[in-house]
Amino acid sequence: MSDQTITSEPRLASSLAAATSSWLPAVILLVGTIVAWEAIVRIFAISPFIIPAPSEIGRSLVAQWGTLMQATLVTAAEILLGFVVSVVVGVAIALVIVRFDWLGRALYPLVVLFQNVPKVALAPIFILWFGYGLAPKIGLILVIAFFPVTLSMLAGMQSVDRSLLSLMNSVGASRTQILFRIRVPHSLPNLMAGTKIAATLSVIGAIVGEFAGASDGLGYVIQFASTQLDTALVFAALLLVSVLGIAFYYAAEILERIVVPWAPKFSHA
Repeated sequence: MSDQTITSEPRLASSLAAATSSWLPAVILLVGTIVAWEAIVRIFAISPFIIPAPSEIGRSLVAQWGTLMQATLVTAAEILLGFVVSVVVGVAIALVIVRFDWLGRALYPLVVLFQNVPKVALAPIFILWFGYGLAPKIGLILVIAFFPVTLSMLAGMQSVDRSLLSLMNSVGASRTQILFRIRVPHSLPNLMAGTKIAATLSVIGAIVGEFAGASDGLGYVIQFASTQLDTALVFAALLLVSVLGIAFYYAAEILERIVVPWAPKFSHA
């Protein structure tokens, strides 16, 4: 056995131990919560119309697997498209605000003001404007998720060391050169943090849009199951919504590790 193989084995064992220690507490808490939930529902004979037991939710998930998977794919596509559009628009707004002073002073208060508008109230308006297809869902995700991207990138671009800006000005760099060579690279850790927030908000936006008007998707399944008093199916759909939220969040985190590997990462140690 080579020395490289011998040295790689302790590293692999160390990585597995670190991964186990990271996920084990969450798994234990999840299993404990499910067991306690099942026990409480059965001990107190709670009606399944109010709170179904986890076992009932599991049976509904298996029985409606085909329908739920189709709805999950529809909602996931909406989330992905809406998230990408939100990031692109959020970055563009941040660049405009920083690059053009006069436009930034006019635009930033309007962005903040628009963020205070209840997004649920916009859903029926978007349905009226764009119909019941994909467009209103993308629009709703956009208005919900672009703000943290814009705000995070602005914070990063405006926190550049003043001495570095003075140095760039002293060598005759233009505002555009300073923006793309100094401010944008410096803002990447903040931007990636904003995209993780936008990823979770995109899930909310997609479900709200489907509540307002849709013929497919997890939001539609939740509404339909509610009208049928099928609480177990509602919880099964909510479980899949949560899985989508976790998946998109960690996808954004993986992207962060690729784009800005030097940025500090959250640690629970």
